[in-house]
Amino acid sequence: MTEKTSWYQAVPKAELHLHLEGAIPLETLWELVLKYGGDQEVPDLAALEQKFEYRDFPHFIDIWVWKNQFIREYEDFTFLAEAFARDLVSQNIRYVETFYSPPDFARFGLTIQEITAAIRKGLDRVPAVKVYLIPDLVRDFGPEQAGVSLQKVNEVRELGIPGVGIGGSEQLFPPEPFAAVYEEARRLGFHTTAHAGEVVGAESVWGAVNSLHVDRIGHATHAEEDERLLDFLAEEQIPLELCPISNVCTGSVSSYEQHPVRRYFDRGLKISINTDDPKMFGNSLAEEYRRLVEIMGFTTEDIRKVLLQTIDASWQSEEEKHSLRQEFINSPDW
Repeated sequence: MTEKTSWYQAVPKAELHLHLEGAIPLETLWELVLKYGGDQEVPDLAALEQKFEYRDFPHFIDIWVWKNQFIREYEDFTFLAEAFARDLVSQNIRYVETFYSPPDFARFGLTIQEITAAIRKGLDRVPAVKVYLIPDLVRDFGPEQAGVSLQKVNEVRELGIPGVGIGGSEQLFPPEPFAAVYEEARRLGFHTTAHAGEVVGAESVWGAVNSLHVDRIGHATHAEEDERLLDFLAEEQIPLELCPISNVCTGSVSSYEQHPVRRYFDRGLKISINTDDPKMFGNSLAEEYRRLVEIMGFTTEDIRKVLLQTIDASWQSEEEKHSLRQEFINSPDW
């Protein structure tokens, strides 16, 4: 049975850790590359696909920045957001909370408010999937700029923004300096998440918990370096946004078999499974779940549990969560 017709493809899915700019269908990104005159390094679509192979995490960040040079106008965001949403529908992904990184585009004179509106315009063209937006305040620009970005985000929160996060170069920018920004985010009523323990050790996760007081943690791949931290995460049931295939592609873990996802699940940590940057890693949510079953020994019942945990950890209203749970459970493909 091919993935296209497999249970993994057919089952209704949800995802909480997905970057809009890393989930642009390659054909759509190729159109944007051509729009801005192309690039000698990528003469065709096949070369573009090969571009997304990484030596390590810093190299991945370099390619991320390279890719973003082809998103320069508000209409580009509307264009890519619609393509992104249609791609989700094709995978039977019903609900998504997606990061987007507006500070990356200030170099083109684009404002956070107008970027957000342009993205929402594209998403609204595809009502078959519900997408909430999580602005990435981008740690690389520092806490002061993150604070400025937060206030601008607050001006357009009605466009479907339940919370904020920080991604970027974790190895260069630890969480602690962002404590005041996160305190302000909570005061404004936003939920919070942070990339932590992706390429840095358990101390980064402790920083996200103790200094930022996050509601969720992105990756937490290296949390298992500290047994006390795992006990804490299990006891507090802080949701972890795990991205196994991404972590292999960026070198965060040495191989898929070494990933802690099975150990976290067995220990009772509250996990969700996510693709992170699927068009940059060549993965899909169906492939993530297939590998959990075929390589990590998960059962389909385990997958259903993870999917329901994903809904529980989402930043929808309780009414929305209840509705989505019933939609999933009542699906003939459940």
